[in-house]
Amino acid sequence: MYPLRFLSSKTKLLTAIQCLSVALVTTTPVIAEPTENKELFSGYGVNKSVSAAEESKEAGATIITIATNSLLPAENDEAFAKKLKPLKSSALPIIASNSFIRPKHLRCVGEEANHDEVLKWAETVFSRIQQVGGKMVIFGSGGSRKLKKGWPVEKADVQFVALLEKMGPIAKKYNVTVALEQLNSKECNYINTISEAAAIVRAVDHPNVRLLADLYHMAREGDTPEDLKAAVDLLVHVEIAENKGRTYPGVNGDDFRPFFRVLRDAGYNGAVSIEGSGKPEQVAPAIQEIKKQAADVMAEK
Repeated sequence: MYPLRFLSSKTKLLTAIQCLSVALVTTTPVIAEPTENKELFSGYGVNKSVSAAEESKEAGATIITIATNSLLPAENDEAFAKKLKPLKSSALPIIASNSFIRPKHLRCVGEEANHDEVLKWAETVFSRIQQVGGKMVIFGSGGSRKLKKGWPVEKADVQFVALLEKMGPIAKKYNVTVALEQLNSKECNYINTISEAAAIVRAVDHPNVRLLADLYHMAREGDTPEDLKAAVDLLVHVEIAENKGRTYPGVNGDDFRPFFRVLRDAGYNGAVSIEGSGKPEQVAPAIQEIKKQAADVMAEK
């Protein structure tokens, strides 16, 4: 359900709230129906640089996500052209970029919000991730959306939705999806739960603005499998790490199966990427642990 703060926002948000119960029933999910004997995830990734792609491939990864800085969005097209060949020659397909908005002067919310500059940055990133074959830009970027003292959440909601309403068509132009990510409250003070992120995405109501589920941030905020279930129809990607220390799966023994069951029941057919703290030699065991827990869940039906 939408947070109550949306009741004071503009008419479109109120309409979205009123229609939510119908939409959840009548909207056809963009994810595929489950099939027998298939793997839960379509790909297994890790957040690494292209220089580590070959090593990650040997460890069992089938995709990678890269930092947006690798796309040189602060530099001109000529500089990027020199970087393009090694990116396109990556040993693993680049599925997405993260750390989307890093420059401190770019602000999504607050008195100093500068949406025109943010959108100009976004278009450069979308163009360049498309050129390297990527399909997604992950929108965490806590620094750009952190609420400063005295700025109401209600105003931030209106600003952030308005920004994403303009960003969606630009993403569509480049066949890219913006995947909004919740961030735990230790990292950012705005959009901390998957329910809050889902409410923003529903209010924007654009097919190129969707939701990412990061199981680490969900664990830090106490999100439950039921919370994921309420948002799973918006999901385009999953990121994973353990709660304590953001370690790779298998280090502390975290059980992700309750969340995997939600994905299975929804027919999720996207990928999963490891984003956490770990050594290169821990990638292979982490992927095996994800596959084991996913296989356990798939075998239950």
